[in-house]
Amino acid sequence: MRRIGIFGWGIVAPRSRNIEAFAKNLEQSESWLGPFDGFGPNNFLVGTPDFDFGEYKSWIDARFPANRYTRLVEKMDPTTLQAIATFVQALGQNEGMEEELQHLGTAAHVYIGTGVGNIPTISRISMELYRAQRAWDRFWGDPGRNKALQNYVSMTAEERPGYVDVPPHPEEVPAAKRDQAEEAWYKYWTGQSPELQEYLTTLAEIEGMNVEGTVEAGKMKLIKDKQRSKQRLQAHWGAPEPPWECVSPDLIWNIHNTPASQVSMMGRIHGLSMAPVAACSTFGVCLKLGIDAIRRGEARAVVVGATDPPPTALLVGAFYRAHVSAADGAVSKPLTGLRGTHVSGGSVLWIIGDYEYMIEKGFQPVGMEPMAVGVSSDADHIITPSKEGPRLAVNQAFENAQVSPEMVSTWDLHATATPGDFLEMENLLEVVPDSVLVTARKGTFGHGMSAGGGWELTAQYLGYERGALYPTPLSKEELNTEIGRLHDRFVYDASCPPPDGVAGKLSMGIGGINACVISKPLDL
Repeated sequence: MRRIGIFGWGIVAPRSRNIEAFAKNLEQSESWLGPFDGFGPNNFLVGTPDFDFGEYKSWIDARFPANRYTRLVEKMDPTTLQAIATFVQALGQNEGMEEELQHLGTAAHVYIGTGVGNIPTISRISMELYRAQRAWDRFWGDPGRNKALQNYVSMTAEERPGYVDVPPHPEEVPAAKRDQAEEAWYKYWTGQSPELQEYLTTLAEIEGMNVEGTVEAGKMKLIKDKQRSKQRLQAHWGAPEPPWECVSPDLIWNIHNTPASQVSMMGRIHGLSMAPVAACSTFGVCLKLGIDAIRRGEARAVVVGATDPPPTALLVGAFYRAHVSAADGAVSKPLTGLRGTHVSGGSVLWIIGDYEYMIEKGFQPVGMEPMAVGVSSDADHIITPSKEGPRLAVNQAFENAQVSPEMVSTWDLHATATPGDFLEMENLLEVVPDSVLVTARKGTFGHGMSAGGGWELTAQYLGYERGALYPTPLSKEELNTEIGRLHDRFVYDASCPPPDGVAGKLSMGIGGINACVISKPLDL
């Protein structure tokens, strides 16, 4: 079985703009979370990534035309920009890695997933469309330019049987529902407008114009002719921009595979690029797919990663309404009060490779050696973890790594500071020995939907590489009483030496997706 090594890594996380800042911050036990201002005054804490894409401008300018950096900033969502940044960081650990990934051709792959996708872009464009649609409906639904509405208003109640499903006039509904009533009223009458139908008939004639002459020259002429005709049409009616003209194409430039695709472009990597999406287990799943591709001989190196947007009101509110987010203004630490988790954004990326091949090329590994990743589905509940599902992933990981549970000396929990922490700890102790030293880090940097598992795994690997398991915000006195009856060997608010043996890490994602990573020190 081919060995796998990590030959570069990068991090964007709360308070951590790169891997060294991440390692330095891990030395302290304090939380990296801060207040969220997305709702105005509120009680939410979040993990906002420390990130400035401008730090990577010189790297991009040295490799691409002068406008590439500007185009990236203008068109790309934070998820993609963060992925590019972590990729550039990862190239820095081994000189010549950039050239090697290019030299490998289709034997270098890129697997970068995201938990929630481009929510900032979707949210912004959705609001732009909403505002444009409101203006459009109010224009065409105005009685001054809508003969159907004029006729309706002039009729008596007995004369209106031909008008069905007319919504109530906004003034006829309670004030609290007036805004929705106005939208329904204007939308209905926009649909009845003969003037709008006249407008659309002319617009269809414009859009029906064909390319004439040579394709290239004819295409440019057609674009200009259509634009001039549309401008005349708008001026004739005095109409606002149609809502479909107000939807930015940034929406389709930032679909789930965009971070992986952009990293392939930045690195000129010609192998498969794709976006595995597995919620909180995304990084572990990407790592498994990368390991499998190398061991099957399809790839020599794979860029694996996960990236999440900075916290938005949309996401924070969704977490809260799902009853998994704390909202009392204080840090909710795993294994303590079980009040809920905190949303975070950022990115994590590793360059993994065929160990022997990379060593022969002169590249040096970092961290630990990932031995195997076990994956499974609960097939039970969308958010509440089962007992069977995670156990299947753990057992698969042990089997694929060819190690026994007794060899495990330390374990990192998924632990979201919710009641699921108790079940996770109970399940773990049915598999591994009581001597296992356990870590839980979402009280440090919060819950990145897809990146969080990668941050936790990187923290574990950095600790082994540098000779100390980093502290967590958890003090021994804060440990939940029920959990304390199960186990008390945790990494608390002081660092400790990494124990001999192999290390485990479990992630459990929304939808019941599980990923368990078994790793060993490089010198074991």
